[in-house]
Amino acid sequence: MTDRRAAFHALHRAGRPLLLPNAWDHASAAALAAGGYPAVGTTSLGVAASAGLPDGVAATAGETLALARRLVGLPVLLTVDVEGGFSDDPAEVAEYVAELAGLGVVGINLEDGRADGTLADTQVTAAKVAAVKAAVPDLFVNARTDTWWLGVDDPLPQTLARAHAYRLAGADGIFVPGTVDLAILRVLTQRIDAPVNALYQPGGPGLTELGRAGVARVSTGSLLFRAALGAALAAADAVRLGGAAAPAGLPSYAEVQALVSAGD
Repeated sequence: MTDRRAAFHALHRAGRPLLLPNAWDHASAAALAAGGYPAVGTTSLGVAASAGLPDGVAATAGETLALARRLVGLPVLLTVDVEGGFSDDPAEVAEYVAELAGLGVVGINLEDGRADGTLADTQVTAAKVAAVKAAVPDLFVNARTDTWWLGVDDPLPQTLARAHAYRLAGADGIFVPGTVDLAILRVLTQRIDAPVNALYQPGGPGLTELGRAGVARVSTGSLLFRAALGAALAAADAVRLGGAAAPAGLPSYAEVQALVSAGD
């Protein structure tokens, strides 16, 4: 397991970012693994919505753990989005994450945004990071700060302060979703002493441009899940309106069946 976690750490290279696609169920993760992606994350929105639950309100601890159990057998490095850790008690967060690590998970994403649209106290999140790293030292903890995501005033100094606190607590990477401004990302990557993770946004900079800004990891977040929902609705509408040719790249029944055994 230590080798797998070290391999995941090594994929984070400033200037040569890891593209981390985010899955929401076994089929999506297995398809991404079969597509040659060395690492796959989970998307908390996809996991929550698939279970009929809201995202970001600590409602999916059980669903997230159950999904991790299904995915760890796949030939891919797995990192799991645990929202804010599903608790404000650092010891409880560490216990939960240690269970994920025991399954074979190599990393987690831990955020400081709260359901009410505010940011958690910096020291509370830092304490969670520290507790997790004490419990599982070689697990990759990607500490996410939602300063831009939540639109706080003057986000740059707050982001840098939070990133510094999370790094002191032991975070291995810093995730700053909500900005793809290359000038801002350059400042972040120059002033944060850790791999910086950006969230890909359609119409924004591509992987190469983000790499030139010093980004070490690019996540797709909920994009793939939402794209799948949109494609499903478009296909249904096409049938209702008289039928249409099969979408390009549509997997066959047999190909999807084969994904079930991908983790054997």
